[in-house]
Amino acid sequence: MIQTVRQAYNQAFSPEHYRAFLDKIDADLPGQLEFRVAETPVFVPTVLTNKLLAACDTIVDVITRDDFKQLTEDAIPAGQRVPNEDAHTQFLAVDFAVCKDEHGELTPQLIELQGFPSLYTFQPYLADQFRSFYPIPDQLSHLFTVSTNDAYLDRLRQMIVGDCNPEEVILLEIYPEKQKTRIDFALTQRMLGVAPVCLTKIQKDGRQLFYEKDGRRIRIKRIYNRLIFDDLRNYPDLQTDFTLTDDVDVDWVGHPNWFFRISKYTLPLIESPYVPASYFLSDLTDYPADLENYVLKPLFSFAGSGVRLTFTAADLDAIPTEQRNGYLLQRKVKYEPVIQSPDGLVKAEIRLLFIWPKEDARPTLLTNLSRLSRGEMIGVDFNKNKDWVGGTVCFFEK
Repeated sequence: MIQTVRQAYNQAFSPEHYRAFLDKIDADLPGQLEFRVAETPVFVPTVLTNKLLAACDTIVDVITRDDFKQLTEDAIPAGQRVPNEDAHTQFLAVDFAVCKDEHGELTPQLIELQGFPSLYTFQPYLADQFRSFYPIPDQLSHLFTVSTNDAYLDRLRQMIVGDCNPEEVILLEIYPEKQKTRIDFALTQRMLGVAPVCLTKIQKDGRQLFYEKDGRRIRIKRIYNRLIFDDLRNYPDLQTDFTLTDDVDVDWVGHPNWFFRISKYTLPLIESPYVPASYFLSDLTDYPADLENYVLKPLFSFAGSGVRLTFTAADLDAIPTEQRNGYLLQRKVKYEPVIQSPDGLVKAEIRLLFIWPKEDARPTLLTNLSRLSRGEMIGVDFNKNKDWVGGTVCFFEK
């Protein structure tokens, strides 16, 4: 999107260079990269950066409202409320589609937001790899608020590890060695000293939790949570000593309830030119006249599951009354292909990554990730057997 930078990058690019780039990641972290890394970063001009920041300010204004918890009480599904919830999330990820407005100018449109951690250690590592292999101007940065990866990791360490011994902090997942994001887990252990631990390996003794390491039984004082309830549905017969809804003596870093509170459920609360109109289906007595311009999303499914791009008023009427509060009607967003590849233009989505230490009044933007797509939607299933697609990082013009 910054033409001079794009031209220089594409001239330096070759399939052989890209293969060497991937080989370096595999050499650093053997067998850990499960998802596709795109051939290019995204170069974001100042005009779009400023709009992204303005959109985020509006969103943060909503989630810092005194009544935000009250407004999102129904976001937490029955049977999935975790005790000892804190005052606010400690992680915030905000996803924007890159679009064009009626004047032909680049503009962001909110797709989704999450009170849940993303690839917080992989992204600075990935940015370093791109800089090592390709010409990235010094005036572009993947960071906000801090100027170096070391400073970034120090901020992350302060929030996740705090004053604990890193051994007393775990990254919680279900079978972490099988997860597509396991490269981020490996880097979290390498950079912060926090190891991934499977839910099945946790022992409960009263309100205290333990895990074993090198023959030692270690008390868990903090949980950096990367586990979501939706994933547990894949293991209906799973037997564990500890369940997420147990009342236990741990400090959650990323309390599970915020995954639900800050989610699709939050979208109807936000008014901004950068946020498409969104409605709870249960609140509508009449539908928008142009339903073809809307998408229907289940509130309590994730990773694009159950999203319907085409439907009629009769389809909406057929949803039982008792289920209508589980759906969101959201105005469609048109991704604008703006990333120049060797053989055409590619769509981009930008995710801004915040941390929110417990003592802070508002979250702090630190870094980002991006996903590139040639398909109808962003995601693996829509981009099979395509190149110049997948996960990447943005470098912002300062």
